[in-house]
Amino acid sequence: MKNTACRPKIIVSADGSGIVSQAGALLLTQVLQVTGLRRQLSAGLVRWRAPRAVHDPGKIVADLAVTLALGGDCLADVAVLRAEPELFGPVASDPVISRLVSQLARDAPRALKAIRAARAAARERAWALAGQKAPGAGGGLIPVDIDATIVIAHSEKEQAAPTWKKTFGHHPLTVFADHGAGGSGEPLAIMLRPGNAGSNTAADHVQATRLALAQLPAWLRRRVLIRADSGGGTQEFLAWLARPGRRLAYSAGFTITGEVQDAILKIPAAAWTPAYDSERQVRPGAWVAEITGMLDLSAWPQGMRVIVRRERPHPGAPLRFTDAGGHRFTCFATSTTGGQLADLELRHRRRARCEDRIRCAKDTGLRNLPLHGFAQNQIWCEIVALACELLAWMQMLAFTGPARSWEPKRLRLRIFAVAGRLVRGGRRLRLRLAARWPWTAQIIAAITQLYALASG
Repeated sequence: MKNTACRPKIIVSADGSGIVSQAGALLLTQVLQVTGLRRQLSAGLVRWRAPRAVHDPGKIVADLAVTLALGGDCLADVAVLRAEPELFGPVASDPVISRLVSQLARDAPRALKAIRAARAAARERAWALAGQKAPGAGGGLIPVDIDATIVIAHSEKEQAAPTWKKTFGHHPLTVFADHGAGGSGEPLAIMLRPGNAGSNTAADHVQATRLALAQLPAWLRRRVLIRADSGGGTQEFLAWLARPGRRLAYSAGFTITGEVQDAILKIPAAAWTPAYDSERQVRPGAWVAEITGMLDLSAWPQGMRVIVRRERPHPGAPLRFTDAGGHRFTCFATSTTGGQLADLELRHRRRARCEDRIRCAKDTGLRNLPLHGFAQNQIWCEIVALACELLAWMQMLAFTGPARSWEPKRLRLRIFAVAGRLVRGGRRLRLRLAARWPWTAQIIAAITQLYALASG
């Protein structure tokens, strides 16, 4: 009986011509062109270009962003792009890239301002092209989520310090614009902080929010819902958000104190209403109620409401000392005056999508800060934000269906990793993708869509 599992021996040689690796990355380069991001970076970073320099600083920063989007985690990984000059153009050498990052770090405030201005201009263009797919296109509020994360350092980096989780590293504060359940999200700010920075420092939350609002188109900055966990539920931060004339809605976690616990225990049984699941259906074993009138909120912003959620913990989950009657309680504060309690609680609970965005950012260069200087790593965080934005804009502009919410690892495996061959003929350059690749048709449709946007 013949063994069908046997395969012929594969002979490997290094004599292939016209073969392109990471051919799907053509989508990223096209997003750079469609949104004008590369042009904006070149214009903003022109002061750091030497008179007779061959490589444009804006092109170098854009190449680094594409490298991180493809899975790189250090400056030297740009070699992946350098190996494919016909696809990515001329790429600077490692020494040139290192010198540029050092130059930008020496003038970090001005360099960061230039990069952030380029990101804001490109975002306005991307959202305009996206139309009804863009955040806030339906006239509703744009969810903007704030959360901190820990980036572990494995060596002595500047301003790395012990963290509250007993680790060692940095404690950046991130802000993401949520694209909703059918999409992903994009970073508005990644603010690098020392490892011992607090989780509930109001001044840091204010600064991060300012950076995030500056990234939004001007006409959308008064249609924003700021969502945060209990780290952002401080009197100072909520008072800043609720300041007259700012017109910012908020939904932030509210710490359960002794007064709050006493109020929860006094809630009548009839006051609890069923909570919703992610599909806006009644969720068994979960209820919500409002306790605004049962608390002394004179020190908090005027008009603030406090809503509590009660649920049965899943089997095996330990209860906390603030839990009573076998239920787990969580609270949040909101400035929204209308709406059903279950809807407001579901809207706040969707803030957890920010955790997914942070995980994706760590898969796109944020997991490890590769440089020693604090200012250098600030520049790195901006490049991480650029890479995450390229991925988010690509999905928003070029994809439909489930692919709009694929995370970076899946995009790299299915979209970017496709092999291709460059063929010249008729004064044209053609990229021929592998015919048997399961997602070839999807890639071609996405590239065609981006070409149509560019020509339009």
